[in-house]
Amino acid sequence: MFELHHPFRAMGTPCELRLVAASAARAEQLAGLALAEVQRLEQRYSRYREDSVLSAINQVAAAGGGVEVDEETAALLHYADTCHRQSGGLFDISAGLLRQAWRFADRQLPEAALIESLRPRIGWHRLHWQPPRLTFPQPGMELDFGGIVKEYAVDRLSALLAAEGVQHGYVNLGGDMRAIGPQPDGQPWRIGIRHPRRPGELLTTLALSQGALASSGDYERCIVVQGRRYGHILNPRTGWPVQHLAAVSVLAPLCVVAGSAATIAMLKEQQGPAWLAALGLPALWVDVEGRCGGELAP
Repeated sequence: MFELHHPFRAMGTPCELRLVAASAARAEQLAGLALAEVQRLEQRYSRYREDSVLSAINQVAAAGGGVEVDEETAALLHYADTCHRQSGGLFDISAGLLRQAWRFADRQLPEAALIESLRPRIGWHRLHWQPPRLTFPQPGMELDFGGIVKEYAVDRLSALLAAEGVQHGYVNLGGDMRAIGPQPDGQPWRIGIRHPRRPGELLTTLALSQGALASSGDYERCIVVQGRRYGHILNPRTGWPVQHLAAVSVLAPLCVVAGSAATIAMLKEQQGPAWLAALGLPALWVDVEGRCGGELAP
């Protein structure tokens, strides 16, 4: 048996693949299949690529009009629609337009007038989604799969490797991960979850043999102005960053479910912990005052 640990970069973030195979050659072959799949998804759904499926959709969104999408894209849009409804409109893939105002590298707050000028062009409810056709009744909108596609990629890679016979390993894309199976000796993988306010410290360590873990929070992409922290998770109704929770981690069978649940909890702010408890998935949260709640036992 050969254990492969392969770090790489994809979707703008550090990633890693760990798997056990019959030989080094087979492990490298499996890693190649996984990397090809994540590259395929990045090429299809990156907003930075002019030839991506997402860019083609956004060309229509900018001008107004309709477009028919393929089956995989339709499935992502259907999931985004489900998240929008279950979050009361807070999880919204049209809110990426707010990046025009929130440029965190500038280290300063945007003008309130700029945010207000963008808000009328934000809102999944403004679109018409009748699969496979997506229609933008008004021009100037934009979609962003950033809150879904990385987690979807984790699930795709995990399913692909399991179908190829992998029984031990995990896929980790920027901290969102899914275990394909335990270590070869049956022991779980030990996964550390970073503390959102104490660099270099762990909030907790999780034993994971199966299922997925995803986290959402204001770990890195944020600015501090006059002692107040502004993170990158933006309320689509107000255009401003959420404030109550600092980080949320969720366990679920699928990474895309864990990721969207963590993000929705952040967006729900004060109601986030109660919503997580009602959801019934293992979850751990930290608020901006440092209070912790929930439990991540599988």
